[in-house]
Formats: sequence, structure tokens, C-alpha cells
Amino acid sequence: MLIKTIFAGFGGQGVLSMGLNLAQAAMLEGRHVTYLPSYGAEVRGGTANCTVAISDEEIASPVASSPEFIVAMNQPSLIRFQNQIQSGGLFFVNSSLVEAEISRGDVDIINVPANRIAEELGNPRSANIVMLGAFTKKSNIVSLSSVIEGLKDAFKNKQKLIAINKNALMAGYDLF
Repeated sequence: MLIKTIFAGFGGQGVLSMGLNLAQAAMLEGRHVTYLPSYGAEVRGGTANCTVAISDEEIASPVASSPEFIVAMNQPSLIRFQNQIQSGGLFFVNSSLVEAEISRGDVDIINVPANRIAEELGNPRSANIVMLGAFTKKSNIVSLSSVIEGLKDAFKNKQKLIAINKNALMAGYDLF
């Protein structure tokens, strides 16, 4: 089993963190993982994406030419990656920021109002974690408990951030 996912958005949205959190959760479950970040020179506000490959066996290439999952946190990411996802894949869309429809009928669209939910929770910067929660539930690649453990590790000295991010994760997870 080899599963590839692309997380995409603009710098500052936490797309690289989403991918890293997924990779850490998979490693906690004993899986083989590659994490390949890519971002523009200006970083914050520029384009950013990462590819996460998860497998039960060694991974030959981290490149995802036809991923099973794509997470698009903004409009340009939807436009850029909509033709790369494999037929039958799940395309997660931040419906708070993305208005365009995907022109393909052979993929399942999962609309997640990540920014709106994060704002309602009182922490607009946690939209990425809301999306990660929805992704965790619908993709079923890793367990929720592994993602929570990964978040605890990422914020090990910041208890307040652990609580905020766990709340955001659960808000996304409980959407479905």
C-alpha cells in the first residue's frame, strides 16, 4: 500500500505543518513516510505545498504524480492541482476561500469551511488543523489518536497551543 497526498495553499496557511503532522502520525504507527515540502522564495503569502507518501514498504520516490488525496486551502491550489489527482480520489477544499468548482466528475469533493470554523473557535490561524481533522476522518490513513500524539509532540512545551489545536482538530474531525 502506497498512499500519496498533496497539501497546498499559500505561505502562512500551515500547509507544510499539515503535511508534517500527517507524516509524524504515520511514523508513530510504524509506517514508512516521505515528506517533500515546496514553497516560493517569499514564503508567507507565496505558494506552498508538500507531498506526503505513506507506505507499509520502503518508498522509492516522494514525488506524487497522481495522488489519492489533495488538500487545497486556496483558489490557486485548486486550479493548479485539480488535474493531478487520480480518478476516484478525494479532493479536500477549503470552502471558506475557494469558490471555483472542480471541472472533473471522477473525484469526490470534500468541502470544509476551515477558515470559518477556525474563526468560530476563536483562533483563525488554526484553519489548517481544522482541515487536518476533516482529512483524518475522511481519508482514514492514520488514526485520530496518532494525529493528536503528533500535535502534542509538535507543541510539547506549549500546553495552550496543544489545547487550541486539539480543539480545532476535533472540530474538523466531527464535521463528518
